[in-house]
Amino acid sequence: MERGLRFDHPLIERYASQDMARLFSPRARHGAWRDLWIALARAEHELGFPVTAEQIAELEQHRETFDWDRVAAYEKELRHDVMAHVHHYGDLCPKARPIIHLGATSCFVTDNGDLLLYRRALRLIEQRLAAVLGSLADFAKQWRAQPCLGYTHFQVAQPVTVGKRASLWAQDFALDLDEVRRIAEWLPFRGVKGTTGTQATFLTLARGDHAVVEELDRRVTKAMGFGKSIAVSGQTYTRKLDWTIHQALSAIAQSASKFATDLRLLSHEGELEEPSESKQIGSSAMAYKKNPMRCERVCSLARYVIETATTSAHTAANQWLERTLDDSAVRRIALPESFLAIDGILMLVENVTRGMVVYPKVIEKKLREQLPFLATEEILMAGVAAGGDRQDLHERVRVHSRTAAHAVKAEGRDNPLLQLIAADPAFAAIADSLPSLLDPARFVGRSAEQVDAFLRDEVAPRLVGFGASGLGADIRV
Repeated sequence: MERGLRFDHPLIERYASQDMARLFSPRARHGAWRDLWIALARAEHELGFPVTAEQIAELEQHRETFDWDRVAAYEKELRHDVMAHVHHYGDLCPKARPIIHLGATSCFVTDNGDLLLYRRALRLIEQRLAAVLGSLADFAKQWRAQPCLGYTHFQVAQPVTVGKRASLWAQDFALDLDEVRRIAEWLPFRGVKGTTGTQATFLTLARGDHAVVEELDRRVTKAMGFGKSIAVSGQTYTRKLDWTIHQALSAIAQSASKFATDLRLLSHEGELEEPSESKQIGSSAMAYKKNPMRCERVCSLARYVIETATTSAHTAANQWLERTLDDSAVRRIALPESFLAIDGILMLVENVTRGMVVYPKVIEKKLREQLPFLATEEILMAGVAAGGDRQDLHERVRVHSRTAAHAVKAEGRDNPLLQLIAADPAFAAIADSLPSLLDPARFVGRSAEQVDAFLRDEVAPRLVGFGASGLGADIRV
């Protein structure tokens, strides 16, 4: 159909990388099927099944040849996607035609092929996460000691540093990186299990030799790069594996949305901004606007992944006995789209974190406005140390704080609390030292040191072997 007259998937056209899009392309999926058929034929030949070296060579020779129109015609006739490809491959390989898919069920290629693609996709996401973690680490190191207001409930709280806050974002992504690596290493192969997982057909082909069937499973599993196959299966591998993968993708979406939401809030406060291009337009009507559109897009895509992950939970919960086909359609959509969305999300996050704009003067101004309130405990303790009565000083601080808050909120004035306290005779003994009590560095605790330790002990070990992503984080829109 002519371009412009059909639905173009935004994940492909706008958001995800071409690397991830290719990974879930028909060519990649059906190429994996052919790799599986070749690996099965080779192992069967080695173990004495009725498969010849000549047939294997023919399969290898035509591995890259696809006639998609011919496949579509077969599927329209047969109403079976795997058999459409078996017939097409058989047309290309007439000598091997009798042994293609020998002893196998459709899930030998569909399930094992999906696991191959999911593991490759996890490794690509691993690289994206490492790049994000590295860029956040660079940012945290640069701003490790820059005091800024802390916020709880999005209300002013004890100061932190810009770098310390960035380390919170980085920690979430570090945990996601751990989980992606764990799943990629742990993920089992379905293996050579047969129609309902009993390996009955392969046992027949092996003339009842159980050891040969076990070895066939091991050889195909190893040939496809997996360390182990799942111990038992029905016709399909347990759909709990899909849920495990989907949980990890949802967790990344959660981390990304938390980061992007925080940056959107800080952008409103004027403290931090995502990068913007020199000719970027924020609004078609309000020309002055600079909207946090990349972070908004992160939150939007993240919401989709978080919700889509529940489809894998429902699928795992609703499988019937050895298998039911109501998993098929949703699995073609949900997991590939979630990988594509996470790929796009992480490219956006890397792009933003490598170009985040900090406004120290705004941060310092906000601190100056709020520090007199935040410093009241320090002022009170200093007054007591200088000989004052704690209860009397507490009441005076309370009254002055109420007056200052009214001046700031009701009258729009600068915070006068420090001046009110300095003019109070009860604080005369510490009047000259009041400015030093408002040094922001006094209120951030070990923020900078925590950043240093976090980068050294948590981030650096996770990034061993990873430099720049090498994948690129250029966004198209």
